[in-house]
Formats: sequence, C-alpha cells, structure tokens
Amino acid sequence: MKNLGLIAITSFVSALLAIFVYRMVEEPQKILIKETLPAKQVEFNYPEEAVKKVKYGTSTNAANPNFVDAAQAVTPTVVNIKATEKSDYFWSGGNYGASTGSGVIISRNGYIVTNRHVIDEGDKIEVTLNDKREFEAEVIGTDPSTDLALIKIKATDLPFLGFGNSDKLSVGEWVLAVGNPFNLESTVTAGIVSAKGRNINILEGDYTIESFIQTDAAVNPGNSGGALVNSVGDLIGINTAIITRSGRYEGYSFAVPSNLASKVINDLREYGEVQRAILGVNIEPIDNKLAESLKLPSVEGVHIKEVTKGGSADLAKLKPGDVIVNINGKKISTMPALQEQIGRYRPGDMITVQYYRKGKMARTKITLKNRNNSIAMSANHRDEFLLELGFELRDLAPSEERRVPLKGVKVISIYRGSKIERTEMDPDYIITKVNDVRVKNLKEAVEALKEAKDKVLLEGFYENYPGEYYYTFSKRK
Repeated sequence: MKNLGLIAITSFVSALLAIFVYRMVEEPQKILIKETLPAKQVEFNYPEEAVKKVKYGTSTNAANPNFVDAAQAVTPTVVNIKATEKSDYFWSGGNYGASTGSGVIISRNGYIVTNRHVIDEGDKIEVTLNDKREFEAEVIGTDPSTDLALIKIKATDLPFLGFGNSDKLSVGEWVLAVGNPFNLESTVTAGIVSAKGRNINILEGDYTIESFIQTDAAVNPGNSGGALVNSVGDLIGINTAIITRSGRYEGYSFAVPSNLASKVINDLREYGEVQRAILGVNIEPIDNKLAESLKLPSVEGVHIKEVTKGGSADLAKLKPGDVIVNINGKKISTMPALQEQIGRYRPGDMITVQYYRKGKMARTKITLKNRNNSIAMSANHRDEFLLELGFELRDLAPSEERRVPLKGVKVISIYRGSKIERTEMDPDYIITKVNDVRVKNLKEAVEALKEAKDKVLLEGFYENYPGEYYYTFSKRK
C-alpha cells in the first residue's frame, strides 16, 4: 500500500511538472479572430443626439473618461457580417459553411469596412444592422497585405463613423472595442493602448504591412472587423487579431491603425484595389551593434541592406548602409513604422526622407513607384486582357531573381469570381511556362497567354513551397 501511495504521489507531481514545462516552452498562438457559429440578434436603440454629439468629439475628457456617450454613438454603426460558402463536394449534400465577424459603417449610403478574412471564403455576404435589418452585401475590394476589405449594402441614411487620426493615439490612452464576440451583438469592451507599431508576423506575402495598435481591450472570435475607438468615439482602428495560448482573449489584441486603413479603403472604393507604393529597398532593423558600427546617435531607424536598381530609392540616390529615421516629418524608429508610413501613399506621391549616411544626417525627396516600378495607377489592372482572365502580374524584383531557381512572372493578386480564381491558384505564384512556352518576364507571359487558342496550362512554383505547381483554365469560358 505504501508503494502504491508513493507511486500515486510521484505520478501526480510528474504530471504537474510536465504541465509547467509545457506552459513555459509553448509558443502563444497568433490568430486572426474569426467565428463560425450562427449569429443571434439583440436589439439596441440609441438616440440620434448621442451619435451626433460624439461624432464631433465633444463628449468626454480622455483623462477622466466616461464611455457612455462614445458607446451609444459607436454601437449603431457596427454590424454583424455572415459569410456563407456552399460546398461543391457531392458527399456534403450541398451544405453551407459559414463564418461571422463584424464591420463598421463608414458612409450614410452603405459602405462598410471589415477584415478580409471575415468575408474572403464566402460566396454570399449577409449584413445585419444594429436595428435588425438584413442586407446582402457586394464586395467592393479586398487587400491581403493589410487584411482589410470594403463591402457595400443598398441602404441610405445610415449611422456611420469617419476615420479618426491614429497618429494622435498615445500608449496608455483609453480605448473601446465594439464588435460581435461569440455572436453576442454589439458588445463594448474597454482597455488601454498597450503599444503602437506592433508586427506579429500573422499576414502572408511580400508586401504585407503590420504596424498594429496593441490593446488590452477584450477582443474575441467574432470581433474581427469591428471598431476600435477612443474615449470620444473616434474610429482609430479596425480590430483584426489576438495572440493567445487558449484561442480566446488573453490581453493581447491588435488593430489596423485608422490612418493606414483609411488610405486602403479609399483606394478600394476608388479603384477596386489598393494602389501600393513601395520604396524599392531591402531593409533590416537597427540593433545596438549595428548602431555603433554606423555611428548612429541612438538605436533607432531602419537600415537599408539593398536598393532595387531603377526603383524609387535608387533614383533618389539612397544607398545600402543608409539608415532612414524620418519620413515627411514622422519619426521612423522601426521597420513596422516605415512600412506603415509608406503604405499610406500612392505611386507618384513624393515624400521627404531623412537618413544617416556614415554618421551624418542627410535629406532627399523620393517619388514613389509601384511594384511594377512605375508611377502609374493600376497599370496591370487596366489591361483588359489580364482583367478578363482575372489576375495581376509583374516582373520579379532583382532580389527575388537571385533567390529563386528560375526567372518568371509573379502573380500579385487574383480577382474574385474569375477564371484564375476557379483554378485555386494563390497569389505569389511564379509562372515559368504558358502552354509549355518558357516565359521570363511580363511581356513574354502576356504574349504567350494571348497566343493560346483556348486551353491554357500554367507551369510554375511558389518560392516558399517545394515542387512545381500546374493550373489549367479555358479562355473562352
């Protein structure tokens, strides 16, 4: 009996020790907040006076916040979004899969901002307003690089929020998160800004922009696409992700800042896609050792490792070894800060850049270009032939050509409902052959696609995945 008791105690202590060790070494999950349960409706009725009062920032004192007015103003503008997808598999019986999230009305005539991952897999997008009215939404555009999307419903005279100025947001400032966690309609939670400019490596792709506002406001599945507002009801972020060990809220919530979101949404509204400007550099963060070797006054800024030949930075005479510390008067301390600032501009915009070179401060003006090394808006989007097929292509950058085994043409984006989307191809696919014709650049790829009679077979690869991938489609269907 004594031996049995000793064995039981030893087993119990061992189990506790194993749990402790697991908790110490386990990496927290970084997840896009998403829900897959049917929504339940809860009715709210708030006075129009409250909406107007807070919309113009007259309600509360941020030093001694009273969130009542802000909550009453914001709640009617936050909607529930349900995206349904019908299965094509025979044995599924045609059943629908569904995901739900939140959105924010940003205009009286029905434009709504949300997260791309909330609606991306849906064939049908349903929006339920705070007053229980239901609408089917049209997708205006999506942006994978920021995980934002713009949808629209046919409605008028709606309560709405305009974007506030996220640059004025301070660490420690009170904020509210408004959304539909666990499908509990119009839930309001409060917290503070924990940090700004956070990169949590959750988005995929070469041109992703992660410069999140981190808060400890409770955000859970279903909050995706909802509003992050300050104590006077200004929209200063779109709730997007959490870091968690359990899959639920643990105090680490992340939102796309409003100054970046407003630019992305304006592009989607005006062009149907984001007009992405790039600097044309390969960068790395500054650490103490690098700061000393470059004779920097502080461990801040972004180090240029490589400059793309003929790109924006190259034409402005920036060189490898330069350290960018300021853009248009905005201090640049980290890589996310640089990415966010550049992400606010369009191709053709001119910016002023301050940088250190060999320990001395310098300044230059740079005209930004797009991924195709052009200042034109939507150069490939306007190509009717590529638009009809349903994707956007570009030449490989010099740094990409050095990394990959074969030259080719990179797929930047794929349009919803297009021939290309039906192949289940993903962005970042590199095309090397069209109907067995070798293609090394955009011009050759377009010519080969145009010469194809009907059936098209694309051969290529993904940089981060082994093996070759093949996609086929018909030009006529």
